[in-house]
Amino acid sequence: MTIDLYVMNLSPPCRAVLMAVKQLNLTVNIKQIDLRKGEHLTPEYLKINPVHTVPTLVDDGFALWESRAILQYLSSKYGANTSLYPTDLQKRAVVDRTLNFDMSLNSSVSTAVTMKLFRGTEPTEAQVKSFQSNLKTLDQLIGHNKYAAGSALTIADLSLVATLSVLFATENKELKEVPNVVKYYEGLKKELPYYNEVNGGLAEAFKQF
Repeated sequence: MTIDLYVMNLSPPCRAVLMAVKQLNLTVNIKQIDLRKGEHLTPEYLKINPVHTVPTLVDDGFALWESRAILQYLSSKYGANTSLYPTDLQKRAVVDRTLNFDMSLNSSVSTAVTMKLFRGTEPTEAQVKSFQSNLKTLDQLIGHNKYAAGSALTIADLSLVATLSVLFATENKELKEVPNVVKYYEGLKKELPYYNEVNGGLAEAFKQF
């Protein structure tokens, strides 16, 4: 079995997949892709992923991109006896729903927070409001629960934690308005033994970028 994983560590979706790999105790070949150098646009990479995004997984010749699809695939194939992606259809639907919500959250974090850091682009008022709304909605959805999509750790938690890590690394002021999110994030940060290995040094990395 040969698994290659193409990533850029600053990317939350990439780090979500990296955490899943750790949680599943998989051995993979990590291949760093430098987007600034255009490594995602080379003919070799485009043969694997024609939409030139990261992360991209190649499992024994089977190529798959989009982080949430990768999370679902890996947990279905290699984590059938874990809580990561329940086999019960209703429980799985809750995980899928949370993953889809995280997609919206990650997009709003990108437009309202990350683009300013990377490109110096100021977000519009609408983008800021969308980000604030998504974050407050997450705060309500989580409530006092330990996990976001059920009574045990799932791939939805890994995806959410990766997204939220950007806000904590940049000390985003909106975190003061979402105490449930803060408690949830800090709890998972302590629980996941690989958290710092995958997500450590983000604040410094953002500054250098």
